[in-house]
Amino acid sequence: MKTIHQPDLLAAALALVGALAFASIPAHAAELSGNVQGAGGPIAGSTVAVYAAGNAAPMQLSQGKTDANGAFNLDVGQAPAESVLYVVAKGGTPKAAADKGPNDAIALLAVLGTTPPKNIVVNEFSTVASAATCAQFLTGGTLSGKNPGLRIAAGNVLNFVDLETGGYGTTIQDALNSAQTPTMANFATLANLLAGCITRVNAEACSHFFAAATSPTGTVPTDTLTAIESILRNPWHQPEKVFSLLDQFYPVPKGKNLRPTPFMPYLSWAPSAWVLPLKFTGGGFSAAGKMMFDSEGNLWAGDNWLVGAQNQDALWDGNLTKFAPNGKPLSPETTGFTGGGVEGIGFGLCVDAHDNCWATTYGSKAIVEFDKNGKPLSPPEGWTFGGRLGKMQGIIATPNGDIWALDVDHSQVIHLPKGDPEKAEFLFVNKTGKPFKNPGHLLAPFSLAIDQQNRIWVGNAAAHWVTRFSADNPTNTVAKFKTGYSVSGLAVDSQGNVWVCNRLGNSMRGWWSWIRMLFKAKGGGNPDPYLTTTLSKQKPGYWSGGSITVLKPDGTQMPCSPISGNGLAGPWAAAVDGDDNVWISNFASDKFGIVELCGANPKAWPPGKKMGDAISPPGGYVGGGMQMLIDVDIDPAGNVWVDNNWQDIKAALRRRAEPRSTLGAGQGVVVFYGLAKPVRTPLIGPVQQPLAD
Repeated sequence: MKTIHQPDLLAAALALVGALAFASIPAHAAELSGNVQGAGGPIAGSTVAVYAAGNAAPMQLSQGKTDANGAFNLDVGQAPAESVLYVVAKGGTPKAAADKGPNDAIALLAVLGTTPPKNIVVNEFSTVASAATCAQFLTGGTLSGKNPGLRIAAGNVLNFVDLETGGYGTTIQDALNSAQTPTMANFATLANLLAGCITRVNAEACSHFFAAATSPTGTVPTDTLTAIESILRNPWHQPEKVFSLLDQFYPVPKGKNLRPTPFMPYLSWAPSAWVLPLKFTGGGFSAAGKMMFDSEGNLWAGDNWLVGAQNQDALWDGNLTKFAPNGKPLSPETTGFTGGGVEGIGFGLCVDAHDNCWATTYGSKAIVEFDKNGKPLSPPEGWTFGGRLGKMQGIIATPNGDIWALDVDHSQVIHLPKGDPEKAEFLFVNKTGKPFKNPGHLLAPFSLAIDQQNRIWVGNAAAHWVTRFSADNPTNTVAKFKTGYSVSGLAVDSQGNVWVCNRLGNSMRGWWSWIRMLFKAKGGGNPDPYLTTTLSKQKPGYWSGGSITVLKPDGTQMPCSPISGNGLAGPWAAAVDGDDNVWISNFASDKFGIVELCGANPKAWPPGKKMGDAISPPGGYVGGGMQMLIDVDIDPAGNVWVDNNWQDIKAALRRRAEPRSTLGAGQGVVVFYGLAKPVRTPLIGPVQQPLAD
């Protein structure tokens, strides 16, 4: 039986008093010391300013100049509570090029967060790290934005740089992110190019750097900070042009093997995009399916399997994982959060307005609920309703507090009014047992979303259509609309358009694969494992890959439909950002990453693009140790998170050689920093931009 949660008025009153008292206390009152460096040496005479950033224009707290050793010591004074401190250093004479005099093109940045260290180094590393994580809140030397997004952005700087030493941070050089991905080389290469301009390695170094960093709209940077901002905000734009400067600035000396760069390692060839993804794991993460952020930007992920087991598709037994906004695991190591009936979560997980996490299970065939601290609120076996549930997939919370879930086995919808299992309603129950006779036009319902008109859209994994009905009057308003084959995730943008992922695409090959999938699934039940094997072999293209269908609010297709190619090998999930651009994950080989598409907002399109065009490179954004992806989600700082669901598909589907027998499960989440317009979390209803503080 579900416990009905009543507000604790005393606790609420005490919390309010505490919050008001905290808000009146200054966040910072201290001195800040440090050094400004370029190419590993001091920069003398640089103007250093310390600011407090919030939702309004930043407040300058102190300003001074560096001495001959690049050192500074500033009285920061008092800053508003919850503000983010940052430092901008401009101009000065680098010791590495003292004979060339002052360089007015120097502009360096270090975002310090809410609790800065007493001693810092402002250099190329701090600049690249701060510009990457704070990209959605930074314009030149001005940092501002809404919380929790701004705090999240600042809190991720340390993943890249140790602000006290100016060297690499812990995460970027850990075992997952150093030798396993090109992120360190991308990062250091950009730092080397900054250093080349700072020290003016040749007479045209800065002008060439600014020309290469010119934005897609033709805006030419005027200093090193605006240049790195332009590169990171438009990472897909002419990356080879920026990379070519490495050879101009640091040619390999005759008789040598290495370039004389200030920072190592560096790239050997141009990246497809200047992205800096980092990978995180722990907290019981193992082959997560659906993910979702809570109101503070913490990520919940539902795991297919258990850490360390010889996991296979025949048995789903995983638990729940939770990550902090900086990627640190908040759930117990190895096991994750357990209990409450959780056993093998697939594509069914959501967070409600109270930050409680709901999930559906594939193993225990149940609906489960956990509070924000990971305590199970559902009974030990979950809510199974006397065995009426089959293998479960999608689940959402709606703006009015209802919970809706999908039974992929029995092609039925479960409605929990106000989240109360005692009032559960079972809709579109097929009494004939024949898959194509379902009264709700459901065929292995897999994903769902609610639009601005309180209508629920359902993606059918074993069909080539989506189902729509009114949440107020489901059985009398049901309709279906044609898409591509094997519908997976879907998302509603701010204008009510529905972006639908068709895993098998729209071609005749897709049709034939769909028919074979139905045959293998014996008429419409679980489409695995045939489907997953097919997806792992697909490539982008109308004839060889998946596609995206865009439906208008009335169910008719947008002219851009179907969208194919451009990295859409096996599209699985869709997420809409605060600019209405759309992000797609791929359950395919690790050659294909996440795809960014132009959405319904023309103001967010790059020059020459239109709705449905890809913004990301031809293979999508890659790197970070991505494997076969399932979900893609956007946090309040504009970071794009994807989860590795499966790693070795042979180990997931059948017995594998012993050394590889645990590699069926995907490892970790991958975070692409600052690429998307921030959104409000948790996602309850269509996408929305963050609220003001």
